Amino acid sequence: MIDNHILAAIFVHLITAILQLIAWRKTITQRYLSVGGTFLALIVAIRLFEKVYTDGTLTLNASNWEAPFGIVFVADLLAVTLVLLTSIAGFAVSIFSTTGLSRQRMMYGYFPIFHFLLMGLIGAFLTGDIFNLYVWFEVIIISSFVLMTLGGRKAQLEGAIKYMALNILASMFFLTGIGILYGITGSLNMADLAFKIQAVKNQTLIGITSIFFILGFGIKSAVFPLYYWLPSSYHTPPSAVAATFGGLLTKVGIYAMLRVFSLIFIPDDFTKQLLLVIAVLTILTGALGALVKTNVRRLFSYLIVCHIGFMVGGLAMFTKIALMGTIFYLIHDIMVKTNMFLIAGVIRQLRGSMDLAKLGGIYGEYPKISLLIAIVLFSLVGIPPLSGFWPKIFLFQEAFGQGQYIYVAALIVGSLVTLYVIAQMWSEVFWKNAPDPSVLENKFEPMPLFKKILLILPVAILAGASLYIGLYAEGVVQVADRISNELIDTTPYIEAVLGPKR
Repeated sequence: MIDNHILAAIFVHLITAILQLIAWRKTITQRYLSVGGTFLALIVAIRLFEKVYTDGTLTLNASNWEAPFGIVFVADLLAVTLVLLTSIAGFAVSIFSTTGLSRQRMMYGYFPIFHFLLMGLIGAFLTGDIFNLYVWFEVIIISSFVLMTLGGRKAQLEGAIKYMALNILASMFFLTGIGILYGITGSLNMADLAFKIQAVKNQTLIGITSIFFILGFGIKSAVFPLYYWLPSSYHTPPSAVAATFGGLLTKVGIYAMLRVFSLIFIPDDFTKQLLLVIAVLTILTGALGALVKTNVRRLFSYLIVCHIGFMVGGLAMFTKIALMGTIFYLIHDIMVKTNMFLIAGVIRQLRGSMDLAKLGGIYGEYPKISLLIAIVLFSLVGIPPLSGFWPKIFLFQEAFGQGQYIYVAALIVGSLVTLYVIAQMWSEVFWKNAPDPSVLENKFEPMPLFKKILLILPVAILAGASLYIGLYAEGVVQVADRISNELIDTTPYIEAVLGPKR
């Protein structure tokens, strides 16, 4: 079904960014535009999700060039679910940015670049063309690099160099894979590639090509051994930027893996084993890294790496139950990881530091805020019946069913380490007595009530979303079930793009 509203969310962010560029020095105007733009994009995303959930996959051919000759945008249930989650996270981060970011950084162009980043993310989810996916990835990389260097501190520049170097390498692998794919099939349309890849006689070349995509998307997802750029860079930018990165950027890589390896390169036994080994090592290295970190944001960065392994493992098993676990965990992880970095920003605003040794006493001074944060921490750990608990059931069930006991052991280790480090963090940051003010890195005056509300409101919004995902798990399972069916049987996607004649 053709729908001309598929690109509405992209244009909302594009127009918002342009208006903010016009109001370059007017930071108050930019704040209002940002919150208004992200709210409008959220409304559009909700409408699009409802329409796809009710009517099925929607398509839009750019300039009316029919697929596979033109660029097509495809809104299937996986894509619109991620568009919706991106819009929720973007709205929350936008509110946080209005007061959690210095005016100086706003004047460097934070808000328009932030909206260009959201535009790139949504474009990547909706495109049905493999080269256009690369183009949207470049929009994301350029925008994120600017956001990471915003302010020009030494630590930011150092982290940005590592981030940019590895992502350029990922783009090289991705582009090389696209070039080979086009050379052997003569097409870039992902639905068309699903047919033409089957007719290629040299399956060894197909396998080699798939490795390029694993390397490219693996770097972007921060899997072992390509992950080290993430904990070296995500702790350097402001918390609003880190929240967007932590919640959304690595998930684009997971989305790309799900799309490409369900539609074009159906995983064979070798690919499944390779992905499973990567998943196990990613979980273990992320968990071990989190164990030794004493900085809140560095700790969260390693937990991102650890939990990426959970999702890659579900893709590696590539059954309906395993994919349901991956999709559910993806939904949960976007909300929780975005919120964790916002919480880190709140902690810094309250105490002037993110070093565990220099924190403490927050529960005694701010009990209501602490209890709100506790909900997010419990969701991250996976305490029943919160959002982190349900996807693990599917992953454990399928891993036991397939006899993947090493992956089961990795899941247990990753879950226990997450529980341990979060409990330790809670003890250090919230339970123990407040440190002597003389050891704090910065001295902050007590926050005005209005500023405090703007800092806590986005945390509450995302915490509410996490609670909804956990307590209304039945509805999320239904969405994950439909998405996993569409990933295993791609016929509806292909027919929506190319028509029933195929």
